[in-house]
Amino acid sequence: MSRVFIETLGCPKNKEDSERMAGLLCADGHSVAVSADEADVIIVNTCGFIEAAKAESIETIFDYAPLRENGKRLIVTGCLTQRYPEELYEELPEADVILGVNDYDILPEIIAGMNAETDAEARRVLSADGVPGVLDGARIALSPRYSSYLKVAEGCSNCCSYCVIPKIRGPYRSVPRDTLHREAERLADEGCKELILIAQDVTYYGKDLYGRFALPDLIRALCLVDGIEWIRLLYCYEERVSDELIAVMVQEPKVCRYIDMPIQHISAAVLARMNRVSTPESIRGTMARLRAAMPDIVIRTTLITGFPGETEKDFSELAAFAADARFGRLGVFAYSAEEGTPAAEMPDQIDAETAEGRRDELMRIQQGISLENNERLVGSVLDVVVDGPLPDEDAGEHADGAAAFPRENEDGANTRTYIGRTRGDAPEIDNAVMFAAPEAAADDIIGTIVKVRVTDAMDYDLVGELA
Repeated sequence: MSRVFIETLGCPKNKEDSERMAGLLCADGHSVAVSADEADVIIVNTCGFIEAAKAESIETIFDYAPLRENGKRLIVTGCLTQRYPEELYEELPEADVILGVNDYDILPEIIAGMNAETDAEARRVLSADGVPGVLDGARIALSPRYSSYLKVAEGCSNCCSYCVIPKIRGPYRSVPRDTLHREAERLADEGCKELILIAQDVTYYGKDLYGRFALPDLIRALCLVDGIEWIRLLYCYEERVSDELIAVMVQEPKVCRYIDMPIQHISAAVLARMNRVSTPESIRGTMARLRAAMPDIVIRTTLITGFPGETEKDFSELAAFAADARFGRLGVFAYSAEEGTPAAEMPDQIDAETAEGRRDELMRIQQGISLENNERLVGSVLDVVVDGPLPDEDAGEHADGAAAFPRENEDGANTRTYIGRTRGDAPEIDNAVMFAAPEAAADDIIGTIVKVRVTDAMDYDLVGELA
């Protein structure tokens, strides 16, 4: 049997795929290695969504390739291989296997072939075409289990003009509600407290199975799972944020007053070219409904600058909207032309320098808004899930907050700066809360939800103390 190390790039949906791969392999007798050096087989689960992600994936493959000289095997899979299977097969002799997203279930067979040294059999493009299925079965945690992703569907049927995901992942396929409920119960039994619902579009959930958008029903069912304390929604399409969904968020205390709702733009002309259903009026209306029902809700969104044909007027409208909307969390991407998408063939492509400059301008606007939002929280007490001690290598990023804590408390005991998140912050993409606690408490405090009183505010992060 082999020791397998999995390197995951890209979005949380890839992370869940990697955990299911690990589950399949462990069920076959293999084990998960904590580093590539300790592994017999290295799997790189790539991202192929935009140019920067593709470059990172290729660089990572090259980073691991020299380890093959030590007898290790390298499997490359994920969205990049599904998108460019033949090209990678020809241009990446560093990989022992090029595997698309359709055939994770035969990973044990592939590794058995490697162990038998049938390289000619293993070194092939596997199922470059076809529609991938939704992986089921046990997952092996590759990250702390107190916060877990639950992928409610695979694929996407929205067909935005800039996006390749429908071609990579196929049309939208919901996971049956009973299957998701069982998975949530299993995760809770393993210590999960924060359940994060993900898909390319979670608000589309159930339409293919039940003939209607059934996310509210799914949330109600998941709220009944003992042990789950927070439920978070990522990737909600604005046009399907219904009154019923808002009512569930209001009524169910486990549902975080947080919604990730990527709107991409506010100009009607740009939204139309993006093939988005949303309109400026619907976006503003949905935000107003959310805030009227939940004044404390944190609305996160993403915007794209430099989309083909985006005029100065379009961008000025977007900048004014960002300033007025005062999003709780905001990410901005400079448009990346992706081959095979309608947007890449559109006239009036915007140069990268202009797109990036517009992105930076929006982020400067958001930086001031974020600081003002944080300053209003000083003195309040927040629920915070503890992700762990602040690593030394991250101290520079959070220097002001980390420097606020002494190394010893009044009793002379060593303290350490810990980092966590509020109900308004998703892991790895949103803001952080830093607070001091006894260093000896590390094993007991990580993964728990504690009360923190906010004592200071920075542009994006908060500083506090245990309440």
